[in-house]
Amino acid sequence: MSEHAPVERHIEVGGVADERRVRDHALARIDAVDLVRYARTRNALDGHVSRLGPHLTHGVTDVPEVLERLASRGPLGWSDKFVYELGWREYAQHVWRLLGDDVWREPVPPPANGEATYAREMPHDVATAATGVAIIDEQIRALYATGLLHNHARMWIASYLVHLRKVEWRVGATWMYAHLLDGDLAANTLGWQWVAGTWTGKPYLFNADNVAKYAPGREHRGTIIDATYDALDVMAKSANVYSAPLHDGHGTSGAAATVPPTFDATIVSALARELGLRVIHELPVNFSGELRHPWSMHGRANIPVIGLIVPSFHQTYRWSERRWRFVLQALVECGGEATCDVFVGTDVPLHSCSRVKLTATANPGYRDWVAAFADRGGEVVAPPRAFADPEVLQKSFSAYWNRVMRSPFPR
Repeated sequence: MSEHAPVERHIEVGGVADERRVRDHALARIDAVDLVRYARTRNALDGHVSRLGPHLTHGVTDVPEVLERLASRGPLGWSDKFVYELGWREYAQHVWRLLGDDVWREPVPPPANGEATYAREMPHDVATAATGVAIIDEQIRALYATGLLHNHARMWIASYLVHLRKVEWRVGATWMYAHLLDGDLAANTLGWQWVAGTWTGKPYLFNADNVAKYAPGREHRGTIIDATYDALDVMAKSANVYSAPLHDGHGTSGAAATVPPTFDATIVSALARELGLRVIHELPVNFSGELRHPWSMHGRANIPVIGLIVPSFHQTYRWSERRWRFVLQALVECGGEATCDVFVGTDVPLHSCSRVKLTATANPGYRDWVAAFADRGGEVVAPPRAFADPEVLQKSFSAYWNRVMRSPFPR
């Protein structure tokens, strides 16, 4: 793989078997990682991957804990491919911390800039998995069915959408984020930028041979992707929209899919009641404990816990019902034997928050809420990291990783 491959990588390909034990599943998946098999097969759609994506994204576990638990089983170091891949997750956060909202801006124009007008809405046949390009349709149906996608599937869908269908990359990134169970704004956004060629200046292209290599047995011949890389490069730079899926009637994509609904924070009340949580709209004046937003669901606390949902974020970035359930169930577990409340609100309390702790996050809306909370005297703690976070932006992962490896390996 290229050193610049998308930063949301190789974490999930399977569903959550039992959302009633979110934390237990996270630990079991860490323990199930086979470092040798992972290094050998991770790039294949059916390869050995960790399935830790949702748990890492939502803070049920974190990179330091994963490394510590793996190291307890045997030697672990910079040469392990799994360690390298975990580094991409923290690299995305490094870029987001330093660029802020500029992470959504294009450092480089897309390849057909000046030739094509990139569409600002999803084509219906793509959204319904009816393109006729079988591997694309299969993986979109898998996304809808599980909320999870292998990294290669994410890259293929993004490349097809941007370079052949000429859809603006932000449109695709927002659509995919809405349906992912492990969607991370920084990693998802940088991944789509990398595929689009707007991050590095070199678009990611794939063809039928690439599908045959990493997804053997899937239908891939006789479609628009059955072309040379030179031909695909010409297509990516042209004004043409390549929507004709099949050549000579070969290939099949199956029945069109129904696009699952996604939800803003208005779904929280109904799901919270179902899970035994109580929704509140004001933070109690006398509350002393910890607030847990959706990216800090890190297990049972020894102090009182209230969940924090900031509706403004979810009006822009909607989630599937599956993802909302995952987060709220994780919150249930944070409370241990105690009944948790969910505080849903945009306004920060006017009273002092000096006895309350909250983990920082860069997610829009929540980020501003955390800043106002700190102004009220609240204790803000940094999200856990395993690797160094340079103060100077590292434009490529290789530069970042070379910098990180100058430090002692995390213990």
